Amino acid sequence: MNLKIYKQGQGKNSRLWTAMVLLVIVAAGCWRLHLKLQAQDNVWLETLVPALICAVFAAVIYWVSNLPPVADFLIAAEGEIKKVSWSSRKEIANSTMIVITVVAILATGIGLVDLGFQIFFRQVVNLY
Repeated sequence: MNLKIYKQGQGKNSRLWTAMVLLVIVAAGCWRLHLKLQAQDNVWLETLVPALICAVFAAVIYWVSNLPPVADFLIAAEGEIKKVSWSSRKEIANSTMIVITVVAILATGIGLVDLGFQIFFRQVVNLY
């Protein structure tokens, strides 16, 4: 097992945040396991098993994030994100208002069509 950091300094943010998110997911699972094992009334079992599992997964996450194919992908992904031209705050606010307005208009239209079908089936077909 190679513990050397592959292409150190490149893709630092994407590797760091990917590993941190994976570790949070593993830690949440280990916490749930800890809570499940509390019914056993064995402090060593309920504490050491989740801690050992969390430590093993942390080592695996570190190892996998430094594998050349994974590290190269994360480095390339961070490079592509740096190339993105992000919208301004004003453009995002305008786009959001347009989306909210269109959704409200469509919801109103669908609600009116539904109301029309209800009236039709009540009056004409007498299902209710």
